[in-house]
Amino acid sequence: MKFIALFAGLPLLAAAAPTQRALGMPLQGDLCMPFQHDLGTPLQGGDFTAFAWFEHEPIHPPIQARGLRFWVGGEPATYCPSPPVVHCPPGKVTAFSGGGYGLSVMVPGGQRVYVSPTGELGYTQAHSAYIPPGSFLGPFEYTPGIPFGHYTFNGKGFIACPNSKEGPTTWKVFAHIPNAIVPTSDIQDCLPFQAVTEIFGSPPAAWQYT
Repeated sequence: MKFIALFAGLPLLAAAAPTQRALGMPLQGDLCMPFQHDLGTPLQGGDFTAFAWFEHEPIHPPIQARGLRFWVGGEPATYCPSPPVVHCPPGKVTAFSGGGYGLSVMVPGGQRVYVSPTGELGYTQAHSAYIPPGSFLGPFEYTPGIPFGHYTFNGKGFIACPNSKEGPTTWKVFAHIPNAIVPTSDIQDCLPFQAVTEIFGSPPAAWQYT
């Protein structure tokens, strides 16, 4: 039970959360080809938050955005400019928008979600459209549900990978792909999970994530 000590005290999801797909499936299958979405086409689906649902763990920490990457647990990193912007959202949670292709933000131009060439789930810096060459822009899929839905990349869940084999550990979110380059260099150190979602009814969630 790797996460019990690390995330003790975090709020739990209700026991009725769905098991959309069995966890622990082998890391296999072809990496999807880069997906170009027409930015002029509205993306379907309301804003939502996501939790990491581990099959054999009793806790389900939130997925948080910080440092242009996503993490299991902790707090998001957000920014609100000084006046004339005076009504920034609280920025206390991480919420996705546009079917999971972006973040729920007010900043002009938005912030786009992608999978890096090494498999990390990341997002663009505010006021910048830069995405590392070789990254994957999808396909992401958000399936709403009441009370819970789910969020996938290329039809699969995600994996949480420790940033170190020793000392205090944080867990970075990667796509569930066979050739991910993880911090410990051993993909067997990572834990597969489903991204279970809840509808976020008060968009946007932040001015921007940093």
